[in-house]
Amino acid sequence: MESGKQLSVTLALAVFAAALGSLQFGYSLGVINAPQKVIERHYGRVLGVLSVDSATVQSGNGTEKEFWEAKHHPAVVMYWSLSVAIFCIGGMVSSFFVGFVGDMRGRVKGMLMINVLAVAAGLLMGLCKMWKPHIMVIAGRAIMGFYCGLTSGLVPMYIGEIAPKAYRGALGTLHQLAVVTGILISQVIGLDFLLGNDAMWPLLLALSGAPAVLQSLLLPLCPESPRYLYIKLGKEQEARKSLLRLRGEYDPTPDLEEMRREKEEAQNEDRISILSLIRSSVYRQQLFVALMMHLSQQFSGINAIFYYSTAIFERAGVGHPVYATIGMGAVNTVFTMVSVALVDRAGRRTLSLIGLGGMCCCTVAITLGLKLQNNYSWMTYVSMSAIFLFVSFFEMGPGPIPWFIVAELFSQGPRPAAIALAGCCNWTSNFIIGMTFPYIEALLGSYVFLLFAVLLFGFTVFTYLRVPETKGKSFEEIAAIFQKGQRRPRPTPDTQLELVKSATEA
Repeated sequence: MESGKQLSVTLALAVFAAALGSLQFGYSLGVINAPQKVIERHYGRVLGVLSVDSATVQSGNGTEKEFWEAKHHPAVVMYWSLSVAIFCIGGMVSSFFVGFVGDMRGRVKGMLMINVLAVAAGLLMGLCKMWKPHIMVIAGRAIMGFYCGLTSGLVPMYIGEIAPKAYRGALGTLHQLAVVTGILISQVIGLDFLLGNDAMWPLLLALSGAPAVLQSLLLPLCPESPRYLYIKLGKEQEARKSLLRLRGEYDPTPDLEEMRREKEEAQNEDRISILSLIRSSVYRQQLFVALMMHLSQQFSGINAIFYYSTAIFERAGVGHPVYATIGMGAVNTVFTMVSVALVDRAGRRTLSLIGLGGMCCCTVAITLGLKLQNNYSWMTYVSMSAIFLFVSFFEMGPGPIPWFIVAELFSQGPRPAAIALAGCCNWTSNFIIGMTFPYIEALLGSYVFLLFAVLLFGFTVFTYLRVPETKGKSFEEIAAIFQKGQRRPRPTPDTQLELVKSATEA
């Protein structure tokens, strides 16, 4: 067998178990949207801000009045906004601890350990009607956000370290596939006739912690990252056993040799903390590329599309716009699977360029559709089609690639710090878009997507000029690409003397 190209049952199990954390991340992202009206009404009742009496509530009358009163009451608005935004804040904070957790207990034990947070968050939200639901939901969402900030870093890190070089892109894309699958599941079971109703919404939120239970059963069966065992702990034999479990019967010597060289380089460097990584000139280019790719993911307007899609579908006369939104989630999932199939063939850089360029064109089409649909009814369908295409282009490249390319750009030493910084950048930009988009949309109206068109054009140019292709390359080869453009330091007099002596002896 050719070294490093094996796919085994154990590898599949390890990737599946790790990706359950990403599924939980996606579910938690999407689950709060479908039952918004129901939760706002419940907050209003508990806070005593509704004028509808209990008999009217029980008879089912006055529902729209309840919703209107709850939606516009300052206390309900504040608690609802906190229920949504606290998730991103939790992720922003915990992203700085990814490297610490991954290095302290290892990748597998780290993921296993943080599942306690997910289960606790699920219980808080599931039992919220037993006390003050607004307080318990906010607390549960904060803890779940803290968990998701950790898992969104640990999962790509673990998968990137156990994946064979030939399949590193496809397996890395599975993180994003699990995220969008989780979003789709939350949209489907959040329908009002399933769990998105007044009686069942706490269970809908509680299921956010369900994947953690299954993951806790599977992770003990998964081998630890061989790169972590060898480079971080110096356990060569255990790393060899882990490689054989993950890849089957093959000669692990070339992989171990690559790890040995990486370990030697890491030993010659100071410990790479987040602060030292920011200050380091050696990794500046890699870090800049990693952060820009995460910024391109969030500032592409993908979340704005999800926020605005329901209004567009309503304008198009769709009777149940929630089903159109679910259809968009299905397109999201399908094209992520397309990315899984293409990323190790077409390459990371190529798919990112196609995705960003395609999204740029789609935002222009959406703007034209929104602006002209009052004059030409068929322009509504132009904007609808552009939305579906926008989502498709996003999942082909800008969606999945930033999550795993950070693990490819950095060696073992700076990798945890780089993933922590990239994760914080992603969560922060997500929070900024979520909080500011309604105000920007109110200011710019139908022209709001032209702002994203300009940003996407800039990100496309940046990707073309600065992002290298990492497909099929070792960590050493990727580092060499960035170092090639750097000016080497001039040798000191002592170094020059040593070079002369070496040349004379030779």
